[in-house]
Amino acid sequence: MNYELYDAAYLAMAPARWSAATAKFFFGNPFSPFSYTLPARMISASADVFSGVAERRGKPAWNVPETIATIDSRPFGDLIRFERPRTREVPRVLLVAPLSGHYATLLRGTVESLIDEHDVYITDWTDARDVPVSAGSFDLDDYIGYLMDWIRLLGPDVHVIGVCQPVPAVLSAVALMAQDDDPAQPRSMVLMGGPLDVDASPTAPTKLAANRTLEWFDRELTARVPSWYRGAGRRVYPGFLQLGAFVAMHPDRHIEAHLKIFNALVRGDDEDAAKRRAFYDEYLSVMDIPAEFYLQTVDVVFKRAALMSGTMTWRGRPVDPAAIARTALMTVEGELDDISGPGQTFAAHGLTTSILAEDREHLLQPGVGHYGVFNGRRYRESIYPRIAEFIAAHV
Repeated sequence: MNYELYDAAYLAMAPARWSAATAKFFFGNPFSPFSYTLPARMISASADVFSGVAERRGKPAWNVPETIATIDSRPFGDLIRFERPRTREVPRVLLVAPLSGHYATLLRGTVESLIDEHDVYITDWTDARDVPVSAGSFDLDDYIGYLMDWIRLLGPDVHVIGVCQPVPAVLSAVALMAQDDDPAQPRSMVLMGGPLDVDASPTAPTKLAANRTLEWFDRELTARVPSWYRGAGRRVYPGFLQLGAFVAMHPDRHIEAHLKIFNALVRGDDEDAAKRRAFYDEYLSVMDIPAEFYLQTVDVVFKRAALMSGTMTWRGRPVDPAAIARTALMTVEGELDDISGPGQTFAAHGLTTSILAEDREHLLQPGVGHYGVFNGRRYRESIYPRIAEFIAAHV
C-alpha cells in the first residue's frame, strides 16, 4: 500500500472540499432569504454531508469536565487519569483501549459511565505515524509489557477492563503477573467483546485472517510513513485502511446514516444531525498502528489463537492463564457482535481454571452489536450496572 498516493488523493480533493465549503456558506447562510427555500437547504445539506465524509480528522478531544493528567508517558502511549475531587475513596480502574485504528477517545462513553463511582485511568495510544523511527519498534510483547508496568504502577487494588482487541493482551499480562506471584495483581478484570477463541463464532475479521497468509497482510496492508510526518520511514498499518475495512463490512448502514443526516439538515432538525455527526466525527478519526504490532496480533491472536492452544509466549516465556487465582473475572459479549462474536470472549473462563466460581461472571447482552458492548443506551442501562456491581463485589 502506497501511503503517498493516499495523501496525494486527499490533496487532489481540495478543490471539491473548498467548493463544498463555499456552497455551505452561500446556501446555508441564515441571513439570506434564499437559504430557507428547499433547493438551498438541499444544496447546503449535500455540501455538509460531503464535507463531513471528506474531512481528514486528527485525534478527537476528550470533551470531559474532569482534569486529564498524564501519569506515565512513553513513545507509543500514555497512561492518563481523569481527575475529579472526591470526598471518599472509590475503586481504581484501568481501562485498556484498543490499538486497532481508532483513538482511545472512542471509549469516551465508557469513561463517562465509570467516572462517577471510579477513579479512572486509560491507555492513550499514540498515532504511530508520529513516533520517530529512533524510538524503536512496538509489537504485541511490548504492548503486554506496557500493561504490566501500568498495572504495577496503579497498585494491587486496581481493577482492569479490556475492551475488544486488547482482551488477549490483558489476559496475558494478568497471567504473567500471577505466574510471578506479583503483589500488584489486579483485584478483578473485565474482558469485553474481544477475540480469544476466534473459532467460537467466525466473523469477517477471523475469516480474513484464516483465508490470507501473513505475507499477504504484510504486503497488502502495511506501508511506510511518508517523509513529511514525524514517524517518517516507520512501517505501519495505516488508519485509513483500517477505517476502509470497517466501512466495507456494512456499507449500507453508513450510506443510510448519512442519508439520515442529509434529511435532518433539509428539514432543519440540526439537533438530530449533530448527534449523528458526533458519532462519525469519532468513527472517522483514525490512527496508524505499528506494523510489527499488527502483524504479530494477526499471527498470534487470529491465525494461531495461541492462548487457546496453550502456545502463547511473552518474550520467550510461556503464558499460563490457569495461574490466575487472585483476580476475579467477568466477561461481556454482545448477542449481535459481528467483530468478536459470542463465545470468543467467554472462552476466558475455560482458560482461567484456578479462579473460584464465585469470582467469575459472564454477561451476554441481547440485541447488542460490537460497539453496543461498551457504548450507547443499552451499555449504560444494562451492561455498565453489572460491571459496577462486579467491581464493587471485589474491592
